[in-house]
Amino acid sequence: MDLGQCIGEFALEGSVTGIKEYGSGHINATYLVETELKGIQKKYIFQRINTDIFQNVDHLMENITNVTSYLGKRIARRGGDASRETLTVIPTKDGGSYYRGSQGCFRMYQFISDASCFDAVDKPEDFYESAVAFGNFQADLSEFPAETLHETIPDFHNTGKRFETFCKVRKEDPLGRAALAGPEIAFVMERESQMRVLSDLLKNGELPLRVTHNDTKLNNIMMDNKTGKGICVIDLDTVMPGLSLYDFGDAIRFGANTGAEDETDLSKVSLDLGLFECYTKGYLKGCQGSLTETECRMLPMGAKIMTLECGMRFLTDYLAGDVYFKIHRKNHNLDRCRSQFALVADMEKNWPKMEAIVQKYMV
Repeated sequence: MDLGQCIGEFALEGSVTGIKEYGSGHINATYLVETELKGIQKKYIFQRINTDIFQNVDHLMENITNVTSYLGKRIARRGGDASRETLTVIPTKDGGSYYRGSQGCFRMYQFISDASCFDAVDKPEDFYESAVAFGNFQADLSEFPAETLHETIPDFHNTGKRFETFCKVRKEDPLGRAALAGPEIAFVMERESQMRVLSDLLKNGELPLRVTHNDTKLNNIMMDNKTGKGICVIDLDTVMPGLSLYDFGDAIRFGANTGAEDETDLSKVSLDLGLFECYTKGYLKGCQGSLTETECRMLPMGAKIMTLECGMRFLTDYLAGDVYFKIHRKNHNLDRCRSQFALVADMEKNWPKMEAIVQKYMV
């Protein structure tokens, strides 16, 4: 692949002096591009967009440019540094937000200097700072017209439709695996009445439509190297209209689990209530009162439904023959499913404590 030719399509400052692979992402191919102009060095993030997953790149980039432009103006108005506190899309030489060529679709961002991101929660402080940053992201976009955004992955967190797909695959049972997953199938069916609880609240106007990130892992926050504060939310590919509960819930699912996502020893899987409280405190602080009372009260349900949905997706893929999630061992998706369901069960066990923690920090 001639990266130099593709990079040359963008309006960069200076001449390119270096190109190298960068980061640990699994979806898009990412590179660090370095340039120099009159002795001044600049850095950029250059990405080849995965069009197998994001098939409508126009919609994808329209979402990103609209959201980052809105955030940049808001940050500048309050005296912040928009070049570090939100992503800056570098246009192509003809003014486009991305370049489409024979080698694929490419985009460029300004590099955020003196900041790092982390793949795992090593310190509660980092989890807290990520919560504040995602809360700030929600607060800053609380008046953005979420309905104008495109669904880059339709029905991504439509748990009801995920359940319908599960039921269809379970009935078809193409590989005869349903008999090996009886307890897990029963776990889902016992919670059928909860599958549409969030979408029904949205439909009835009890929850507002929000701009949601939909991938609220710790490594999607840039942390300032000096202060340790979360300064910028990155990886905006899945920014879509949705519910704030999706973002909160998925962060808890990923970050407050005492076990690994595919842990086989389920005795190691539980909800770390300390980390749940840490994240809840930070998230509600970052949201700055922009959430409704119902949104706040439903935060535990967001955590439960996102975890249940994820486990159901793993189970569906296991029954279908491991066609979506990559596996690295036999029954890997079934192991993933069991780990998620163990976390759901522990949340249910600790439900009064979760609700009390949320109540403690509601504004």
